[in-house]
Amino acid sequence: MAKKRIQPSLLVADNEGQIYDHPELLMLVRRGHELTLPRPDELIELPASSDIFLLPERNALGLNQETAEIEAMDEQPVAAFACPGYTLSAHTAYQTGDNAPVLPLFAYGAVGYAQGRFWICAKRVDTDQRQQFERIPQKRIDDGAHRLLKRYPENRLLRHLSKCALTYCCPAAKNLALGRFEAPIPTAQACNARCVGCISHQEDETGFPATQQRIAFRPTVREITELMHEHARREKRPIFSFGQGCEGEPLTEANRITEAIDAYRRAGGRGTININTNASLPGTIPALAEAGLDSIRVSLNSMREPIYTQYYRPQGYSFSDVLETIRTAKDHSLFVSLNYLFFPGIGDSEAEFAALAEQINALQIDFIQMRNLNLDPEYYLALFEEPLSPVMGLPHFLKRLKKACPHLGIGYFNPFLESRDTA
Repeated sequence: MAKKRIQPSLLVADNEGQIYDHPELLMLVRRGHELTLPRPDELIELPASSDIFLLPERNALGLNQETAEIEAMDEQPVAAFACPGYTLSAHTAYQTGDNAPVLPLFAYGAVGYAQGRFWICAKRVDTDQRQQFERIPQKRIDDGAHRLLKRYPENRLLRHLSKCALTYCCPAAKNLALGRFEAPIPTAQACNARCVGCISHQEDETGFPATQQRIAFRPTVREITELMHEHARREKRPIFSFGQGCEGEPLTEANRITEAIDAYRRAGGRGTININTNASLPGTIPALAEAGLDSIRVSLNSMREPIYTQYYRPQGYSFSDVLETIRTAKDHSLFVSLNYLFFPGIGDSEAEFAALAEQINALQIDFIQMRNLNLDPEYYLALFEEPLSPVMGLPHFLKRLKKACPHLGIGYFNPFLESRDTA
C-alpha cells in the first residue's frame, strides 16, 4: 500500500506570538525566487533542539487548495532552524513589508504542521551528536567552565571561551567545558574578508548585529598549548580547530599557530589538528603542515567566483588564492574539507552543481560539510544580478554529487582522522 503523501498546513503567528496552523492553506516554500509546495523527499519531522522563529513585519504566504492561488495572510510567517547535523533545503515563504527590519543572522527554514507534528524541509547529513545538549544539565556545563577558570586562572583564551560557553551558549565552547569532542581555538583579531554574513563583525549600517563577540587579544603559544593539553587529557579522540565564529581569519596568525602546533606536537600532543579558514594565504600552508597540522576546512558559499566574491568581499586576495591553498594543502598530504554554506535555490542550482563537482574532482577534495548559510534570504538574493539557473533540490543535489564524486565524504562536522593521530 502506497504511503500517503504528507501535505503540511501553513503555520502563522499572531501579534502575541501564538503559533497556529491555518485550516485551509497549505505550507509553501521558497528556493531562491521560486515559490512552490515542498517536495515529498525533503519533508522530515522537526528534530529535537531545533529553533522556531517569527518573522516581524512580514506576511505569511500559503497555497489555497481550492483556487490553487497563493494567498498572503495578515499574520506573521513562522520559520525553523534545524539543529546541527541537518541542512535546510528550503526557506519559509513570506511577503516582506515596506518597513520590515533585516532579519538576524540565522537560517529561516520552511516549517508546516500535519498529523499533530511540525515538519520542515531539511536533510540529515551527519549522525554525530557532538552539538546536541538536550540531555546534558546546564549545571554540568557551568561547572566545567568554572573548573577550567580555576585550574588556569591566568589563561585568557580559556577565560574567553568560558564566556562563550556561559554567555553565548556556543556549542564548541560548551564541548570544551565538558571536555569532549572538538575544542575551539580562536586566535585572530583581524580578517582579510568582509563577509556579508560575518557573525563576529558587522558595520552599523547593515541593520543587523553580529551574533558573537570577536576575540580582543592575541593568545600566546602557552595559552594555546595549555588548552590543547587540557582537552587531550579529557578526550580520547580530541579534535582541535583553529578558526572560530568569534574571531577573524586564522591564517593571518599563521606564524603563531604554527609555533603552537609545533610545541604541542613536540610535547607528544595527540589528536586531529584542524584549521577552519577562508583559504586566502596559500603560502602559510607548508609550515603549518610541517608543524603537525592534519586538516583544513575551507569556507565558501559557491565554487563560482562571482557568487563567492559578492559574499566574501575579499581584501587583498582572490578566489584563485582559495583554489591554490587547497592545491597546496593536498600537496602536503592534508585532509581538505569544504565548509559549504548552502543556500536553497543557489547552492542546489544546476550551474552551482557543475562548478562544485568539477573542482571537487580536480582538486581531490576529501569531504564536504553541508552547513546552512545564515542570512536574511532576501538580503542574500539581492547581492546577485545574474538570473538563477534551474534548481534540483537538496536531496537530489546530494545524490548527484555523490555519484559525480564517489570519493567524497559528506557530513556536517570536522572528522577525527584516525590515521593521522600521533598516539
